[in-house]
Amino acid sequence: IVRTVHSPFGQILKAIKENEPRAISLGYDVDRFKLTAFVLSAALSGLAGSIKALVLGFGTLTDVHWSMSGSVILMTLVGGLGTLSGPIVGAFVVVALENKLGDIGNFLASVTGISWFGTLGESVTMVTGVIFVICVLTFRRGIMGELLARFGGHSGKRE
Repeated sequence: IVRTVHSPFGQILKAIKENEPRAISLGYDVDRFKLTAFVLSAALSGLAGSIKALVLGFGTLTDVHWSMSGSVILMTLVGGLGTLSGPIVGAFVVVALENKLGDIGNFLASVTGISWFGTLGESVTMVTGVIFVICVLTFRRGIMGELLARFGGHSGKRE
């Protein structure tokens, strides 16, 4: 991915993202580059799905449900757009929260005495939605984007 982003193809895609009319005026066939990026994305997604099916030995219908696309977008937003490690961190955070939400709710219920916290494990989608809203409203760059902006000497501008 790093090689692709820093290749001439990746630089043209960045130029198209930043200022499409300018890329057109420079003589690039923008539609062809967009189609190539889409095909490359679809090929990598297909490869990932086929490897998952080979490793697990089966495929489920939840993998092709629309909520899976939403989960992937949420993971990317929580981790940080424009960073290579952001989606990995976001996936770790979202999956850990989905798996441990019941335990967290039970702990909060025992500490605070509020029995409603014990039902958090049953409302994973609601908590995931709340995480998405908090992410969008408070830190738009995601976890890694905020860390890079604060500690990495990065200007906060996406590359």
